[in-house]
Amino acid sequence: MNLDKKIKNKPTWLKEWFTPHESHSHHIKRTLVRKRTPFQDAIVAESYSFGKCLILDGEMQSSQHDEFIYHECLVHPALLCHPNPKNILIMGGGEGATVRELLKHKTVQKITMVDIDGDVIEFCKKHLTSWHQGAFKNKRLQLIVGDAKKFVEETDETFDVIISDLPSPIEGGPAYLLYTIEFYKDLMKRFNPNGVFVMQAGSGNLLQFELHQVLNSTIRHMFKIVRPFYAYVPSFDVPWAFLIGSNTTDPLRMNQKRTDALIKKRLRGKLSFYDGVAHVGLFHIPKYLRTRLTAEKRLITKDKLIYFYK
Repeated sequence: MNLDKKIKNKPTWLKEWFTPHESHSHHIKRTLVRKRTPFQDAIVAESYSFGKCLILDGEMQSSQHDEFIYHECLVHPALLCHPNPKNILIMGGGEGATVRELLKHKTVQKITMVDIDGDVIEFCKKHLTSWHQGAFKNKRLQLIVGDAKKFVEETDETFDVIISDLPSPIEGGPAYLLYTIEFYKDLMKRFNPNGVFVMQAGSGNLLQFELHQVLNSTIRHMFKIVRPFYAYVPSFDVPWAFLIGSNTTDPLRMNQKRTDALIKKRLRGKLSFYDGVAHVGLFHIPKYLRTRLTAEKRLITKDKLIYFYK
């Protein structure tokens, strides 16, 4: 066999390591576009299993077939827990899909999105149209290319809901200082009364659970009510973890009937994952997870950092 032809036709695999001993591999059909930005390496590729995918620094960020699971979980439970969410802050969110889901809420009047990587935003605008669906052009969106940490420290604006859609904290990465108690103390000053905080909170895989459980402990020092929840995302091959924090509202008090009634009243557009049944399931977590979360007392500080394994 011709060696050049053999190499050319060799399958391409994206391998993501959960630990030094476990991994998951994606068979990549073709790389559509690649860009190196000042902050990260961005790739849009087509996989055999999940269609078009966004890959940042070698990590699956979201896929065409299941990104709705992540983005609906990140947005709708928090927004429906708030009595009247009007002014929203997103930290991160470069794909535009978080904005897309927020725009389904009739009460939302303004969305401020702060993302440090303008090149990735432009990259996503061009190549991930099925993700953002034109959300970047909506007049309710104020897009700021900049450091979300600096924005939070310097702005005088306050918000009803703050969403942390940041990349996982990687040593030397752009976001690890936004996972510390020092940052969350600054963030607390930016909430309106009845404010709700929601974040992507790492992997819910027991082999990678340390970051999530210490994040949960850290957020418990900020809010009276903190609720973890999890949704399995097939392209991640793990249950992904989220945290909601509030001083006034508890998502556990929203039953199936109330959740469905709020969706009907306050949302326009179609949801594919989230409804009343899904809401109840998200927040009823098994005993072994509750035990680990309750036992954890450590806090993430700028001097005692916890990183996501990569």
